[in-house]
Amino acid sequence: MTDLLASWALSDFTDGPWTRPVYRKGSGPAVIIMHEIPGLHPLVVEYGERVVAAGMTVFMPSLFGTPGKPMSTGYALGQMVMNVCIRREFNAWANDRSSPIVDWLRALARKAHADCGGKGVGALGMCFTGGFALGMMTEPSVVAPVLSQPSLPLGKKGAARIDASPREIACARQRMIDEDLSMIGLAFDGDPFVPEVRMDMLQAAFGDRFERPKLTQADARPGTGMAGHSVLTVHLNNAGPTKEAEARTIAFFRHRLGLDPA
Repeated sequence: MTDLLASWALSDFTDGPWTRPVYRKGSGPAVIIMHEIPGLHPLVVEYGERVVAAGMTVFMPSLFGTPGKPMSTGYALGQMVMNVCIRREFNAWANDRSSPIVDWLRALARKAHADCGGKGVGALGMCFTGGFALGMMTEPSVVAPVLSQPSLPLGKKGAARIDASPREIACARQRMIDEDLSMIGLAFDGDPFVPEVRMDMLQAAFGDRFERPKLTQADARPGTGMAGHSVLTVHLNNAGPTKEAEARTIAFFRHRLGLDPA
């Protein structure tokens, strides 16, 4: 464990065929933060710390990669190849279904809700895991989904689709009506990994229940050597629209989980 994660409680969680380490910290209602490629890197942990400071219990599962290891191009490429081509718990291509690991994440949400109470659980996915928060909504405890730069499925065939089944999408849509829920979708305009037609599809599917802050490439933190992509981590600026988007996600969790009335 790195010093960055030393203050987090670590345990393994098993459901079905999968066991994954989960880092936990804080008090209050639960938020599950699913890291991006290449793994649970320091900037994801920093976002988790800010959610903890806002009065919530954060669960950060390590789904792939090495917890605490900083990002690098080689590390990211290696994890992308492994997760797309080798690991069977992830579904990266356009076939209208969620990844098998989403079943494990739903079980984690049930446990988190049982442990922490409150109105429900928040779920935030990033990049490779961005769409997982939508698939998790078939679990009744998940009431506050955030999809940050949802990058699956890969390829032109999947540009206007998301890595969730029609049943999961229909369930989420009905729950939003029945329970007066909503979701947030974050992506930079022009992000090559998040086609605009995908975000348009989500907007059409969920209407005004889908909150979509405007983020341009000019809003991304400069000097990273890549186009704006990771809204809440690598390309987060200390001020401006990305910082406002970060603050909005935390306010969204606090409201939906019963900490704030509005």
